Amino acid sequence: QVRMVESGGGSVQAGGSLRLSCVASGFAYRTYCMGWYRQTPGKEREAVAKISTSGDSTSYSAAVEGRFTISRDNAANALYLQMNNLRAEDSAMYYCQRVLCGTWDPVNVRDWGQGTQVTVSS
Repeated sequence: QVRMVESGGGSVQAGGSLRLSCVASGFAYRTYCMGWYRQTPGKEREAVAKISTSGDSTSYSAAVEGRFTISRDNAANALYLQMNNLRAEDSAMYYCQRVLCGTWDPVNVRDWGQGTQVTVSS
C-alpha cells in the first residue's frame, strides 16, 4: 500500500523558515520522481517543487523559486522541502507525492497523505 507521511509544518512569522519532511512506503521510492504540492481551502492543489529520481535535477514553481529547496534521501525513502523567507501566501496544507517524471502531474491522484499545515503570519 502506497503511503506518504508528511511532517514539519507549523506556524511562523513572515520571513521565517520551516523544513518539511515526508517518509514514503509501499513502492520502489528510488525509481520515482517526487514532488511537493500545496492546497488552501477553496483552491486547487498546486505543485511547488519536484525532483528527479537521483536528486540531481530539481524544478520549482515561479511562486517559490529561490526560496524553497527540495531534496531527497533514497536510502531513507525520504523527501524534504526547505522553505526560507516564508510569506503569508505560502500558508497551505503541504503534501508530498509521486510525480510523473518530466511533468508536474501526480502518478496517482488517490495517493495523497494527510499533509502538514504551514501557517505564515504577516
